[in-house]
Amino acid sequence: MERVPVRSRARRTSGSARLAAPLFVACLLASCGGDSRSGSLDSGDRGLVYTERREPCSEFNPLRNLYFGDLHVHTGLSHETWILDVPAAPELAYGFAKGEPIQLPPLDEEGMGTRTVQLDHPLDFAAVTDHGEFLGEVEACVTPNSGAYGSPSCILFRDKNFLSEVVIAFPTFTTHPERNRDICGPGRADCLALAERVWKRIQDTAEQAYDRSPQCTFTSFVGYEYTGLPGAANLHRNVIFRNASVPDLPVSYFEQSTPEGLWAELERSCTESRSGCDVLAIPHNSNESNGNKFFVQYPGAETIGEQRRMAGRRAELEPLVEIFQHKGDSECMNGLQGVWGPEDGLCDFEKIRRPPFTDCGDGAGFGGVIGIGCISRLDYVRNVLLEGLAEEERLGVNPYRLGIIASTDTHNATPGMVAEDFYPGHWGTKEDTPEERLGADGVTHQGVIANPGGLTAVWAMENSRDAIFEAFHKRETYATSGPRIVVRFFGGWDYPETMCEDPDFAAVGYRKGVPMGGTLPQRPESAHAPRFAVWAERRLDAGVGRVVPLQRIQIIKGWVDPSQEPLRKEFEVFDVAGMPDNGARVDLETCQILGDGFDRLCALWIDPDFHEDRRAFYYVRVVENPSCRWSAQECVRLAPDDRPESCSDPGIEKVIQERAWTSPIWYNAER
Repeated sequence: MERVPVRSRARRTSGSARLAAPLFVACLLASCGGDSRSGSLDSGDRGLVYTERREPCSEFNPLRNLYFGDLHVHTGLSHETWILDVPAAPELAYGFAKGEPIQLPPLDEEGMGTRTVQLDHPLDFAAVTDHGEFLGEVEACVTPNSGAYGSPSCILFRDKNFLSEVVIAFPTFTTHPERNRDICGPGRADCLALAERVWKRIQDTAEQAYDRSPQCTFTSFVGYEYTGLPGAANLHRNVIFRNASVPDLPVSYFEQSTPEGLWAELERSCTESRSGCDVLAIPHNSNESNGNKFFVQYPGAETIGEQRRMAGRRAELEPLVEIFQHKGDSECMNGLQGVWGPEDGLCDFEKIRRPPFTDCGDGAGFGGVIGIGCISRLDYVRNVLLEGLAEEERLGVNPYRLGIIASTDTHNATPGMVAEDFYPGHWGTKEDTPEERLGADGVTHQGVIANPGGLTAVWAMENSRDAIFEAFHKRETYATSGPRIVVRFFGGWDYPETMCEDPDFAAVGYRKGVPMGGTLPQRPESAHAPRFAVWAERRLDAGVGRVVPLQRIQIIKGWVDPSQEPLRKEFEVFDVAGMPDNGARVDLETCQILGDGFDRLCALWIDPDFHEDRRAFYYVRVVENPSCRWSAQECVRLAPDDRPESCSDPGIEKVIQERAWTSPIWYNAER
């Protein structure tokens, strides 16, 4: 396939190495895109809808400011976190997000943590998402005179071992869950009343952490995790509310044991019954779902019209997906059935399961959260996006129009603790020594195959709940595997070839097209193919460990071909800026990063194989130079005689390439 030339600009970190192919045009770049916090849009720009009373933010910007946050955070209010000696204190998690230190296990004789950790650079927003199912059960078991404190189940829970978690969590592994009667049954604790009390504390803590002043330094969201695990297949969602108007209790797996039931109940208890209430659910860890999380089904829908309505509800309530966290990458995997495309070497990044495995094919399986069962193409977001195009071809509605985020899923109450340089673990006393972190995975944690997790990046007009939540709904978000890489991505039909030289890069991007998360406007007759403008920059002031040079920008295109029967789902990966073979490497003896890279990269790319009758999506992957994985750095710090087996295990990656993934831009076919 012939590739059209790409207009690109790049600023190198050092050296003057030759670029690899005519595809790239590089030069020194003082500023690619200008200042993202300045400028203005014309009067046709969309405004911001406010649903709460607060002081206006002084840094309001129609061209959007960039904010980093974490929407998947556990404290000791979660059952599996309390038994790890992590404090049951959401206020500590919010304090950590804002730059305050926190003490992690192991505990001293006075019950205080003995390891102090602190973010170099605070987050802009966060949500504590403790498990909504067991707020009352945990409170009953840790509160003397609760009515269930002396029950056998609560005594076992307080023993803080593997069975402690099982006795609380077992109902979520069933398809018809019932609360533990030994804790919540007659004559025991009123678990719903206790849950309501804890839920109120979660709301109050989020309110206290929220900066309503004009400085708008930090935004907190009320949230929780919906924890369905039927057959040990992950159906989890993080449920995030727009403002302080929330239901009296979380909608949990006990009340609604299917995703369809969750969405319907969120509508009933929030958007349809409470003034100002707005909500979204964010699926995560599809890599542990054995194909179940995004399996295409419409229970009870007997007509196309009913299926269309269900698909629309899903798209409205689940506009985002968590593509990366400490339990691995969910972007893509090579070798799975049902998708046409090239081998993608970057799909091997941070996988918690590797071949050999059984392919689920067109079915689904069980056991993913304990590392068994088949693996499905629908466990990976790229293929889910393709499935969404196929469903839109059939229904006229895309249920999987998903924006991209990442999080930590920390179980240490440490949102944003993502630096590879020093990873203290995410599982309290299970990972409080180097030997434990570098050890084998267990039933409830991943050991050395885990990673520090990622961050959510949002382009929003200001740092307020309303502005960030609207960005969520518009999918103007992207994910990183930890580094605070800056990425802007626009799609349109007539961007100028000088786009990368334009100091008003963002203003032109909005005026002539759509940002990440959008759908391309109707194609003008004069246009042959869509144009995409992408700019990436490494943040030298981010304060999250070492700042690694950028290596390249890629655009991943996915499409469906309606001329094929059955409908063919395909993708292709394009390098559009930078240098894939730049010779960058790592000294594994010291973890020193060697070789040249880029501070900034920018490209204007034209789809070389555009077909007006094929639905398609395009997303960006920005890739850094190679660097040492956290585990390799941990091994280097240990004396040779103290290094565990994993330090020499060839199956454990020692070198990684950190990255960012943007939300897609979609093209609706012309018929």
